[in-house]
Amino acid sequence: IDGLCGIIQEQMNLNPFEKYLFVFCSSSRSKLKIIYWDDSGFVLWYKRLEKEKFQWPSHLEEDCLYVETEKIKSFLIGLDPWQEPHKKLKYSQT
Repeated sequence: IDGLCGIIQEQMNLNPFEKYLFVFCSSSRSKLKIIYWDDSGFVLWYKRLEKEKFQWPSHLEEDCLYVETEKIKSFLIGLDPWQEPHKKLKYSQT
């Protein structure tokens, strides 16, 4: 936990005590750690996939990526939240 908090503070320039989920993915994309502060201590959530890989973005323009809660849920069940959604179509006639 201390190592992850150090990364959050020193490399990401963020405060680990903020109300964020900080998500870290291993280079093999099979392990995931989520750390957050719950007002009484840090909580560390860890998941290791046995056969699949997490759909982690292959290239980030910044060190941090801000993601909505719904995308995190999709990500955790194996969907690719970084994929663009289908384009909305509007027709005036059928």
